[in-house]
Amino acid sequence: MKDYFFLAFNNLKRRRLRSWLTMIGIFIGIAAVISLISLGQGLKDTISEQFEMMGSNKLIVMPGAEDMTMGFTSTSKLTQRDLDTIRKTQGVDLATEIIYGTTLIEFRDETKTVSIIGITTDDSSKVLTDMEGFQLEKGRELEEGDKYAICIGYAFTEGDVFEKEVSLKDKITINEQELRVVCTMEKIGNKQDDSQIYVPIGTARELFDRPDGIDMIYVQVKNGIDPEEVAEDIEKDLRKVRGEKEGEETFSVQTFEQILESFSNIFDVVQAVLVGIAAISLLVGGIGIMNTMYTSVLERTKEIGTMKSLGAKNSDILKIFLFESGLLGFVGGAIGVGIGIGLSKGAEYIAKNFLGTDLLQASTSTGLILGALAFSFFIGTLSGIFPAMQAAKLKPADALRHE
Repeated sequence: MKDYFFLAFNNLKRRRLRSWLTMIGIFIGIAAVISLISLGQGLKDTISEQFEMMGSNKLIVMPGAEDMTMGFTSTSKLTQRDLDTIRKTQGVDLATEIIYGTTLIEFRDETKTVSIIGITTDDSSKVLTDMEGFQLEKGRELEEGDKYAICIGYAFTEGDVFEKEVSLKDKITINEQELRVVCTMEKIGNKQDDSQIYVPIGTARELFDRPDGIDMIYVQVKNGIDPEEVAEDIEKDLRKVRGEKEGEETFSVQTFEQILESFSNIFDVVQAVLVGIAAISLLVGGIGIMNTMYTSVLERTKEIGTMKSLGAKNSDILKIFLFESGLLGFVGGAIGVGIGIGLSKGAEYIAKNFLGTDLLQASTSTGLILGALAFSFFIGTLSGIFPAMQAAKLKPADALRHE
């Protein structure tokens, strides 16, 4: 077995340029697959960790059917009556509402468009802060009576929103109304979250001219109670007060497990499509290996005849060519793995240092690397089967007469 390997290695070494050109399709395909799967798995792991940090005893109530994206495209609204109903549902510990919107804000003659989140200032706001991972960096929490006080995300204090850094006690103008900064948030890691402004919900209603309506309700379930059961009870209670039939709801109640499962399913489909597209390069690489091996058979016909006249069996010739094609695939795969890991790590670095997000992280497992190498070797070997069979079937006398 070792002799076959060294013979195959020396044959490829003699044709370095052709070998490198043959492997291009393989290592491009493997690099694309490795980088896509690494980034995809890293993103899923990061999001799963964030959901775990938020706690599994949380629910989200949104306007619109379950196939709507977080209620953004829904024309229906949640109301104060809905919130009161949820708070009375058995198993609910806390429930809080938010409203949100985007608007122009001004700071020292510079104008930007940012997201404004209206939150409650009572104890129920703990649900939101736990779910979103909010931690105060400086200042104090928003309190009752803070009509024109705001809390700003981490990006404002670092000069990532405005050219000048925003600090405590600075004033920001929103819809011609000056609001004073009373607290700053620690870095969350997501650029969008770190660039938001939080205001008392009454202030948000005034700024957006929305005296009623709720965009989203966050719910915390009591300890020891199954969130799935509480979600079902909330749905029943809301259908009753809203006069809606089952299956025709204009709202949705989701647990974190359901949200994470929906995300994973969608992401897996997208990732499978991308990997499928990348696999086209592997098909091209396999055809390239087959073509190279056919050419090698023609070039080495006399050599094959000589080996057979010296006692080499058909199986020996077959193994030599299969080893060569498999080695082409394996080496191409190894190069592709290295390039793929480099690409995924490069994307992680760019996301962290230039896009300001920690969500995109590369996760390359040993199983993925070994699987990619095994697959590339398999593709190479499979592509060399027909050329190897052709070489093995050559008759010694015909092969020695070949010009």
